Formats: sequence, structure tokens, C-alpha cells
Amino acid sequence: MKKVPIIILVVVVLAVIFIVAFGPLFVVQEGEQAVVVRFGKIVAQHTDAGLKWRSPFVDTVIKYPKKLMSWDGEPQRIPTKENQFIYVDTTARWKIVDPVKFYESVNTLEGAFGKLGDVIDSAVRTVISSNYLREAVRSSDEILSASKIETFQTGEVENSSTLQQLAITPTQYEKIEKGRRVLAEEMKALVSNIVPTFGIEVVDILPRQIRYSDELTESVYQRMIKERNQIAQAFRAYGEGKKAEWLGKLENEKRSILSSAYAKGETIKGKADAEASKIYADSFGRDPSFFEFWKAIESYRKTMPAFNKTLSTGMDYFKYLYSPTGR
Repeated sequence: MKKVPIIILVVVVLAVIFIVAFGPLFVVQEGEQAVVVRFGKIVAQHTDAGLKWRSPFVDTVIKYPKKLMSWDGEPQRIPTKENQFIYVDTTARWKIVDPVKFYESVNTLEGAFGKLGDVIDSAVRTVISSNYLREAVRSSDEILSASKIETFQTGEVENSSTLQQLAITPTQYEKIEKGRRVLAEEMKALVSNIVPTFGIEVVDILPRQIRYSDELTESVYQRMIKERNQIAQAFRAYGEGKKAEWLGKLENEKRSILSSAYAKGETIKGKADAEASKIYADSFGRDPSFFEFWKAIESYRKTMPAFNKTLSTGMDYFKYLYSPTGR
């Protein structure tokens, strides 16, 4: 007899669970919306949170998110108007605004992501390929008025400001007509003409990243290398100019020093010659015969070693050769 209440309790619990699971009431949470389908036909939609009614056993409740969702595409290789290939990585925010149309057209979130991928990729390709590269990478012409100047470590160098000016290579930027934000709005406009049929609203589309293709990257690198080489050449030319300037100053100073030294040496030599002449004159005046003898001996010392043979010493030149008294 005690087992009967337990069995009844179990039956009641199972019945409650069954009624809750398959009964006439269901709950739509905040951030959700739902459609009620009966034998494949939509009989009701609920966009507000709360407790809702359905026919048990015959109605199926399909819930969709009501919040904003993000779509992230794969990078596309797209040519710009000037036929420069770039990779464009796009993201978008979207939401379901009509669950009935959404159920009838795409049915599931996976299907919605697939549809959005086709539509957004097509819009991005259309807009990017019909505009120049500068329109895709810039949103304003602020860079044209920016006064950013590249500086170099020139140290304590005279006229370093002139050297800075030589190294500056001004970059020419073209003005944009639309800009990146306008292109994003054009993408959104193209997509907004299609996605409402899916019960979807695209809030915004944004090119998240734009990357140069390999060939365009190589071209950019070559241009950067050329600019660096121009700057290096400016420094080299400046250095060669300063080198020539300093070598010229050095040569002038050398000539000036040599000229001054030569003049000073000639002056000293002149004074010494004058003094020597005076000494010779004084000596000659005191003993002319000794002076003549001494000069003759000095001449012998210089000339005799240069003679290979002497045939005769009878000349007057050799009068002091054998006798200090001159023969």
C-alpha cells in the first residue's frame, strides 16, 4: 500500500516535466526572438521577451538572437582602379529584424552567414575595384597639411640644418575624393539593397585591414629603398663637399706656413751669409796669405777625390800641394 503514493508521485512529476517540455507555454528570453511553426507554416512571431503560448505537440518554436552579431570575411585579392592588387579583410555587424523573412529565406544562422558572405564580398569587390588605392587607405587629406619632418642624428656639425634640408625627400600625396569611410558607406548601401529580403539589417561594414599584394609590396619596398639611397647620397655629397673644403683649407695653410718658413729661412740665411762674408773679410784682412792657403786646401779636399788620374801638378792651381809657402 505504501508503494502506491510513490508511483503516483513519480507519474505526477513525469507529467509535469512532459507538460513543461511539450506544453502550451514557452519563454522568450531577453535578446531573443522566436517564430512558431505549425506543420511547416509560420503561425506566430514573438519579438518581445516573456511567457508565450503555443499549441502543444503541433507547434515548433524556433528562436533567433535579437542582438547585434559580427560577420568576419576572408581576405580578398582585389584590383583597384589603377590596377594595383590589394588584399581586403572586411568585417560587418548585422542583426535579424524580421524573423519571419529570416526563417523563410535562410532558416539558420549558418545559412545567414553564407548569404552575407556572398553579398558583402561582392559589394566590397565592386566598390574597391571602382576606386583608386588612396581612397581605400585614407579617410582624409590631413596628411597633406601635416608638417612632419624626418630628423637625422647629425651631431655637433656646422650647418647641420642645411644637412637636414638636403636629406629631406618630400613625398607627394594626391588628394582623395571620397575616402575610406565613404567607401564603407557605399558597400553598406549595396548590401542594404539585398539583405532586407532575408530579414536582415546590416548596421555597418568596415574594411578591417588592407594589405598590399606581394608585387605591390615589392614596389613599395623599392620606392623606400630609393628614398633612403637619395638621403644617403645627400649625406655623402655633403661629406665630400666638406672634405674638399677642409682639404683646401689645409693646403692653403700648408702653403702659407711653407711660404712664411721659406721667407724666414732666407732672411736667416742672408744674415748668416752676410756675417760669414764679414768674418771671411776680416780673416782675409788679417792674414791674406793664410786665407789663400786655406781656400786652396779646401778646394783640394773637394776636387781631388773626383779626379781619376792627374797627369801633371805643375799648374798654378797645385802650388800649395807640396809646400805651404806656395812652391
